Amino acid sequence: GMLALAEGRLERAGLSGRVKLQVGDGAALPYDDMRFDALFMSFTLELFDTPEIPAVLTECRRVLRPGGRLGVVAMQMSGDQNLMLRLYEWAHERFERFVDCRPIYLEREIRSAGFEVQDVIKMRMWGLPVSSVLARSP
Repeated sequence: GMLALAEGRLERAGLSGRVKLQVGDGAALPYDDMRFDALFMSFTLELFDTPEIPAVLTECRRVLRPGGRLGVVAMQMSGDQNLMLRLYEWAHERFERFVDCRPIYLEREIRSAGFEVQDVIKMRMWGLPVSSVLARSP
């Protein structure tokens, strides 16, 4: 369904001839090694089960050229257990189909996958901790 929605938006924007969309598995990307200069994910990485996150980031490293950039925006696990975060985590545990993201240790995961973190911006969205990380492939 998301593919059809994205294709419709590209068509309405007049960009369908310039963009190619593909569906694939983040833990087994359908691309050759060192194919891209940059990758970007927004509220995607935290949808994977925790044991799958290293595999997804390994695939990102595989398809990035040396020195390639990785940009990731995700809900960030933090020591700050404010009311909004506790409510969100409660909803995630009970209604995972509708509240599908969950906070992760984003910067740690990216470093563990062998990326060099260049910049981290921490912010809040509706009281929830969010980080934007820019990293480079070695």
